[in-house]
Amino acid sequence: MRKNLFPLFPTLCLLISACAGPAASSGTTGSNFALTSPQVTEGGRLPAEYTCDGQVSTLALLWSGAPAETKSFAVIMHTVASPTDIHWYWVLYDIPENVTSLAKNSVGIGTLGTNSLNDKQGYSPPCSKGPGDKMYTYTVYALSSKPNLSVPASQVSRPVLLDAIKNITIASAELHVVYARP
Repeated sequence: MRKNLFPLFPTLCLLISACAGPAASSGTTGSNFALTSPQVTEGGRLPAEYTCDGQVSTLALLWSGAPAETKSFAVIMHTVASPTDIHWYWVLYDIPENVTSLAKNSVGIGTLGTNSLNDKQGYSPPCSKGPGDKMYTYTVYALSSKPNLSVPASQVSRPVLLDAIKNITIASAELHVVYARP
């Protein structure tokens, strides 16, 4: 049944702003801010190349329609295994305001935070356990300033970054993908 409801997820998120997390109340309504990828469509299947079953590549991302007052961007890739079990694979922040895309395996743009799989800075690909599709969410945040972090990048996890940007997020956009291990 979850699989049948999945195409409705983005629409439901627009109706109930809680889906976007802390940034949902920060001016996302009516925004034209959008996140896409040339490798996968909204709700589509993440190619194995971007998982632990492939070449461990980062997905190319493109965003458009950011508010004019944007001074910085941040990107997070995560999955919700349960309400108390959230995994994050990619935390990237301090992306300059003039950047509107990340190429596949992009380096040298922004600052990498840690992932929850090995607590190291950098991308760690999803490697879902158990049968069936798992949903992964890429989120780009348009920020009114750079995040003010009191810890080094080696300690910037998803929760740390979300806390640092909760009052400076002016818009966010999501891309949802699914993957099941072979």
